[in-house]
Amino acid sequence: MPTRRQFLGASSLAIAGVATTPLVAQGRRREDQAQGDLPPAIAALTSQESRMRPITTEERLGRIGRARELMGRVGMDALMLMGGTSLRYYTDISWGGGERTFAVLIPREGSPFLVCPAFERDRAMEQVAAGPLKGDATIMTWEEDQSPYELIAEGLRTRGVVTGQVGIEESVRWVFSDGVAAAAPALTLTSGTPVTAGCRMIKDAHELELMRLASEVTLAAYEAAWKSLKEGMTQGDFGRLVSQAHSRLGFSGGASVQVGEYSALPHGSRTPQVIREGTILLIDGGCSVGGYASDLSRTFVLGKPTDKMKHVFDIEHRAQTAALRAARPGVECQAVDAAARKVIEDAGFGPGYKYFTHRVGHGMGMDGHEWPYLVKGNTLPLAPGMTFSDEPGIYIPGEFGVRLEDDMVITEGGAELFTPQSPSLEDPFGRG
Repeated sequence: MPTRRQFLGASSLAIAGVATTPLVAQGRRREDQAQGDLPPAIAALTSQESRMRPITTEERLGRIGRARELMGRVGMDALMLMGGTSLRYYTDISWGGGERTFAVLIPREGSPFLVCPAFERDRAMEQVAAGPLKGDATIMTWEEDQSPYELIAEGLRTRGVVTGQVGIEESVRWVFSDGVAAAAPALTLTSGTPVTAGCRMIKDAHELELMRLASEVTLAAYEAAWKSLKEGMTQGDFGRLVSQAHSRLGFSGGASVQVGEYSALPHGSRTPQVIREGTILLIDGGCSVGGYASDLSRTFVLGKPTDKMKHVFDIEHRAQTAALRAARPGVECQAVDAAARKVIEDAGFGPGYKYFTHRVGHGMGMDGHEWPYLVKGNTLPLAPGMTFSDEPGIYIPGEFGVRLEDDMVITEGGAELFTPQSPSLEDPFGRG
């Protein structure tokens, strides 16, 4: 096995155009061979990675400032974050779960601090040094036989938070929040969602740029896989094509694939499925670009669809359009769902959730599903910068299902999709 020095030497020789080691040449042959095995439509794709501009430290500092502003509005004295999306959103720290407490506390006033297992200190500081907490946050470490919750209470006390409210980010497990409650009984623990959702629900221009690129990448991957579709493929075969296409485009992504009668199950089935002439396919998935997600669905047929399939697709297309037209600033979230549902019910596929079995859309951003939700009962008014899926569906048990899904942003004057709507089952990407 080559040493690190030998490997680096071989890499530098390759850059200089000098003959490389057999190991490097072998790797290149494998890469060329793998590319040669790809269908032409997928092999022709080129990386879009250079179009991705990462979120900057300055932007994350602005997010922390916004969080503190919201804390002041709702009477919150500090926000507690643990491993997950909101931690990355504010701090650019990625940390897995587990039974050991690793937490970041952002007080409304005073410097942030971390509570970290002692043996993880160097790993934590490496990430701190690359993000917005550098030079500002302190780190408090605990040994295996010590209480991290006492450190959290101490860190808050030194910043003047002895009573008052501490917001707990929604993905923090109860065992951790309960530990803090026992160590600091004078504090009131409350939901941190008014702050985290208050920040994350409204996307800025940079976030929208990343989401738009993610949607474009996924749509291009879907189209390349569709062009490579052949009778006799399994759902797994087609799913691999979608993943390979995303990879060629420079990002990790994929899709679930449901065939024939299993397309009537909105989230599919584990039953093995084979694609035959005349069968309908429903694919649903996406990718992540710079930490921001896409979520697209397309429905199409290998060969010629039946008249019933085309009729249902037409209703579905009109329902998706109705949701898009209903979405604008000031309108309640539930009105967007109602607009799409009315089209489907008026066409005979009702009432209520009988055939359109789920809400019309969910919020999107760093998570594929996040606040707010386009569903009956949600009276939250839409605002510019909110992003959603627009995905009505019609599912006929034992026959087939049709879902169209594009990602949507609320603008100052209405709403727009990041990707063009699918025009038909026969020509799902408008290339006919």
